[in-house]
Amino acid sequence: MTTSDSDNAQNSGQPSGGQAPAKKDPWDLPDVSGLTVGVLGGTGPQGKGLAYRFARAGQKVIIGSRAAERAAAAAEELGQGIEGADNAACARRSDIVIVAVPWEGHGPLLEALREELAGKLVIDCVNPLGFDKKGAYALKPEEGSAAEQAAALLPDSRVTAAFHHLSAVLLTDPEVEQIDTDVMVLGESRADTDLVQALAARIPGMRGVFAGRLRNVHQVESLVANLISTNRRYKAHAGLRVTDV
Repeated sequence: MTTSDSDNAQNSGQPSGGQAPAKKDPWDLPDVSGLTVGVLGGTGPQGKGLAYRFARAGQKVIIGSRAAERAAAAAEELGQGIEGADNAACARRSDIVIVAVPWEGHGPLLEALREELAGKLVIDCVNPLGFDKKGAYALKPEEGSAAEQAAALLPDSRVTAAFHHLSAVLLTDPEVEQIDTDVMVLGESRADTDLVQALAARIPGMRGVFAGRLRNVHQVESLVANLISTNRRYKAHAGLRVTDV
């Protein structure tokens, strides 16, 4: 190799041997077993279900609620070493914070916890939905989605989106050993979405699949309305599987 060839290889970011650096395996995910998971809205069905599953998998879990007493009661009910705290304490004490509150309270809660959530990895799993006599239908927030609203309200947090399509009934059923479904994971940072994928994989049967940036969250949140219709028709607890990955 000539000097000019070596210079060109260095400028292109390739090794001098002319081989491109090996691409990272998308399933090579970090170890998240030592991280504490907080669940805001952990006294609701979805929040309790996620808290139970992660604690059952060996994760340290803190349930958050507006009232610490209510959170403590829910934690005692679930067992598995789960702790309860008010929302602010839950956010402060956790490494990863899952937002599982009703859509109506989503914005006010996150705005109030901006300081406590600064620097945290936030996973938004809220689905903006409306209901009428025809059933569930998707709402579109001004920001585009619940997760994008979270990102706007939490400029100092690392906001991702995941866990939208899970059945609370299956999550909280102690007789169900594994949850056979994929979790669509969205976010702006590969490092952050890798962490969320790894967290999803802590639950037996579950897999986290990268599904794009936050601008693509709206259709993921909206799909829950379709799953509600599917579940009602077939008396099921439907989830999703992504094929060929």
